[in-house]
Amino acid sequence: MNYEILLGLRYVRAKRRNGFISFISLISTLGLALGVAALITVLSVMNGFQRELRTRILGVASHVQITGYENELSDWQQVADAALKNRDVRAAAPYVSEQAMLSFDQTVRGAMVRGVLPAAEDGVADFSQHMRAGRLDALQPGAFGIVLGIELARALQVQMGDKVTLIAPQGLVTPAAVLPRLKQVTVVGIFEAGHYEYDASLALIHMQDAQVLYRMDDRVSGVRLKLGDLFDAPRVAHELYAQIGNGQIAGGQNLLVGDWTRQHANFFRAIAIEKNMMFIILLLIVAVAAFNIVSMLIMVVTDKQADIAILRTLGASPASMMAVFVVQGAVIGGAGLLLGVVGGIALAANLGTVVPLIEKIAGVSLWSPEVYFIPELPSEILLSDVVAVTVIGGLLTLAATLYPSWRASRVQPAEALRYE
Repeated sequence: MNYEILLGLRYVRAKRRNGFISFISLISTLGLALGVAALITVLSVMNGFQRELRTRILGVASHVQITGYENELSDWQQVADAALKNRDVRAAAPYVSEQAMLSFDQTVRGAMVRGVLPAAEDGVADFSQHMRAGRLDALQPGAFGIVLGIELARALQVQMGDKVTLIAPQGLVTPAAVLPRLKQVTVVGIFEAGHYEYDASLALIHMQDAQVLYRMDDRVSGVRLKLGDLFDAPRVAHELYAQIGNGQIAGGQNLLVGDWTRQHANFFRAIAIEKNMMFIILLLIVAVAAFNIVSMLIMVVTDKQADIAILRTLGASPASMMAVFVVQGAVIGGAGLLLGVVGGIALAANLGTVVPLIEKIAGVSLWSPEVYFIPELPSEILLSDVVAVTVIGGLLTLAATLYPSWRASRVQPAEALRYE
């Protein structure tokens, strides 16, 4: 082992004549550990929220969606078969998407009506897991049943079995006027996706009933796809458009291919921006803690001037003196960094236990499932975040050691030993 490393490690373990230096060393280590732990925990919570939002949206939406230019697709089975040939596509389901007004007992609400095949829809969405009343397979062709989002059902004040009037925008043209097309449908289910946009505006009916109501014959609006990995959606959408989007199938009909990253870009962009800003803000805390090492090392250098002068007279170079104190600062910073990483991972992995414990001790509510509709504070630890925090924290710690170490290398032996 080089004597610079050996001496730096010895200075870390040695008792200080000035107890204040030891106190500052301890504060620097704990401050760095606290900052790193807080950064890892907050990033894990942000990842958890992103996962929850993604799960709730994609439990109702689709990974990839293929539609016709005028919201009509003539041969959906051919399109679905062609899409399923892609190795990343796991399931496909046709759908009809149109707008309507729902009326019940003088209450009227707008809704997005989606016609689905219940058996196929279970392959691309999770409606069956979100049903609060009834079953999705209660939608039978010709029965004109309807499944409502829970907020939409509350707004209409309907319950299971109630008759709701569906008003389609396509009117009946008569010599007297254009009359709206009305159809009574029966509420056979209520779902709660946990995402207000869908819970308050989405209604499901059987696809054949939707084709009759909207006079679409055997046409549909498009085909919804589920992928093996949802993060492959942009690439798969690009591949599918190259394969089937330019009129090669469906009777030469041009198709539109979109994915969930475009349809819900605002949600995930907002979370990404918030996560980045939180990372920068908390990184400043880590930087402040890391640069506490500067003041600690400067005091150590001042305290060890006689030792430095003696080593210089024995032949130690300025670079060697600098290395000694870089090692000392790096060891102290590394200890704080390691403690912070371990503590941050442990805290992020056990938030479901820690938060209720804090609530019980403090007597306050930090997380209300009734408000956020999530049973516990979400957390997801990503290796990339832990590595990024560790590397940046290590670089900040190393940078904090440079100036005090340079000061040590500039100590003149004659000046330091004049009054010894």
